[in-house]
Amino acid sequence: MHRALADATDPEVDPDRRAWHLAQATAGFDEDVASELERSAGRAQARGGLAAAAAFLERASALTPEPSRRAGRALAAAQAKHQAGAFDAALRLVAIAESGPLDELQRAQVDLVRGEIAFVVDRGSDAPPLLLKAAKSFESLDQGLARETYLEALTAVFFPGLLASGESVLETAQAARAAPPSSQPPRASDLLLDGLALLITEGYATGTPMLKMAVNAFRAEDSPQGEGRRWLWAASRVAGFLWDDEAWDVLSARFVRLARDAGALSVLPLALTTRSAVKVFAGELVMSASLHEEVLAINEATGASLAPYAPFARTSFQGREAEATQLIEAAIREVVRRGEGQRPTFIHWLTAVLYNGLGRYEDALAAAEQSDENTPASWWRNWGLVELIEAAARSGKPELAAGALDRLSQATAASGTDWALGVEARSRALLTEGEAAEPLYRQAIERLERTRVRVELARARLLYGEWLRRERRRLDAREQLRAAHQLFTEFGMEAFAERARVELEATGEHARKRTIETRDDLTPQEAQISRLAADGATNQEIAAQLFISPSTVDYHLRKAFRKLGVKSRHQLEQHLLKPSAGAEPVARGN
Repeated sequence: MHRALADATDPEVDPDRRAWHLAQATAGFDEDVASELERSAGRAQARGGLAAAAAFLERASALTPEPSRRAGRALAAAQAKHQAGAFDAALRLVAIAESGPLDELQRAQVDLVRGEIAFVVDRGSDAPPLLLKAAKSFESLDQGLARETYLEALTAVFFPGLLASGESVLETAQAARAAPPSSQPPRASDLLLDGLALLITEGYATGTPMLKMAVNAFRAEDSPQGEGRRWLWAASRVAGFLWDDEAWDVLSARFVRLARDAGALSVLPLALTTRSAVKVFAGELVMSASLHEEVLAINEATGASLAPYAPFARTSFQGREAEATQLIEAAIREVVRRGEGQRPTFIHWLTAVLYNGLGRYEDALAAAEQSDENTPASWWRNWGLVELIEAAARSGKPELAAGALDRLSQATAASGTDWALGVEARSRALLTEGEAAEPLYRQAIERLERTRVRVELARARLLYGEWLRRERRRLDAREQLRAAHQLFTEFGMEAFAERARVELEATGEHARKRTIETRDDLTPQEAQISRLAADGATNQEIAAQLFISPSTVDYHLRKAFRKLGVKSRHQLEQHLLKPSAGAEPVARGN
């Protein structure tokens, strides 16, 4: 039957379908058919069909009679399977490749694939040594590939942060600095590699200018076939690290879109997690939860592991102590499971956020001090410093806060963005006595109003309102506290909203009990499906994206319609576009 279908398929009109049927009709080795499949794989990869390319290459390898060529095709198939998220199949093909004769370049590629899979599947410490070994092997074979692999090794130790020790990050950065020079003009990935290596080995002032150039280069490259698709996850996270909220938003959204379009399940969870962090800082916690639901679905389908870091971030910002405590314990168990003993900076930062929101500043300070590592290699160190300054200032320990502010200023001054300088001004105001604090609070608000990080703006208004109340300027304090309370209520940041409400009460103004929006009653999956439906996706398209059946989509969508009181997708779109209602304070007097 396959032979008949192949004979009936026009090779000019549909060569890939013909090649596939020929392959299924071939019982033994056949180099001609294998070559046809290899060409089909190239066309599939060119149009972003990673799963199809992987299937073509796997079958091509099985049909190849010559051992060395069979091993090479098995290795290419393994790389494609890895990108498509079929990790077990990729490792099986790597083993097949290793059994055949491989040249020096191919042996280095084996280490590369194993390192890439180790990083995606477990995020543990196995990946960086494999990647570093491959990068060093590539130096005498392919300098461009060597630089790319050094970048993979460096991002594998730098961005997880939670697991990588400062020594391993520094060792990798030093090796990257000794890598072969980039081509001229340098690619965006070259700028990213050199910038990260300089940042880690020389500090913010030296590394930031080149990292800014790298981020701008990635923003300018919008081709799905460019190198940007491979490195967008690193570039978008560097944008966040540099306090560039606009680039963080643009690059993370592009990364999700390109990963989805290509079916790149190996990197889509990274894309969604990065996008989820953007949404947390924007105050869109429900959207963040829906993105995490998609990550869970993908990891269930691919077998990748996932620590509860994203939900921990949301619950910490929300101020839900009991839930956050459970997630802290789960995250620590994950560290132990991976055999890593270094301090979990990420956990300490979010613990400090949680307790600052609850007004338990001594607890926040204890956590924040543990996140203050004396190295720029820690991904979350800067955000931990922000929490340390607030906690120390509120705990009556200005000397600790002042030291943290000095360290924070090194990063914010190098960045120079409104987000960075706004947060620095807010932090500096906490340590400034008398009337000199007010222009700093105003500067913080003015700068943060120009950003997408609305959570930072709300916190600036809260701190300014608290300062105004202590200065006995109750009417001015009400304006700031009212705005902060409304924003925190909209975000679902319950602990910070309660802080604002208590302060507002102290000014003589009563804040009505917050109105919980109906949309907040949706489960994360209902919210995600509703958002996709409102964007125009069909039930079949939503099902394919979320790895569920169309009937499951229909079930959740009907529940969402009932909860939201809508009867059509048009009404759903209109409802989801409405601004959230905030609490409306009522004055009790002057």
